[in-house]
Amino acid sequence: MDLEPLLWIIFFLMNMGLIALNLYQIVSLSDLEADYLNPYESSSRINHVVIPEYLLHGAFSILFLLSGHWFFFLATLPAAYINLRKFMKREHLIDVTEVFRVLSVEKKLRVVKLGFYLLLFVLVMTRLVFVTINSAVDESEATHLFGLF
Repeated sequence: MDLEPLLWIIFFLMNMGLIALNLYQIVSLSDLEADYLNPYESSSRINHVVIPEYLLHGAFSILFLLSGHWFFFLATLPAAYINLRKFMKREHLIDVTEVFRVLSVEKKLRVVKLGFYLLLFVLVMTRLVFVTINSAVDESEATHLFGLF
């Protein structure tokens, strides 16, 4: 049995988790901006999911590295570097007292990360479909099925 489709399903699920965590942060910041949440509650909600997002993104990148998918690893490396740099400088958590001052910057950062994760979603989904089709169809059947070669 080929484990490549299972690996891409894991990549798909990890990517969906990153998208969900990022959307949750954007919604919390939008609710704060619209005055539906107070600063303490919004900061608390975001700070609870920042570390899991960073860990999931790190595992995502390392799994690409260990599985030998260099293009995907290099694509996720800049975002992993930004996350690591923010964590090392202790800028990864949102301070309750300064949340309104950094609201627009944090929201823009998360929207850019969401766009990045959505682009990765398209790439991972495309690769998942190709790998699943290739593993389900023999090489001799593939030529008859698609009629390309």
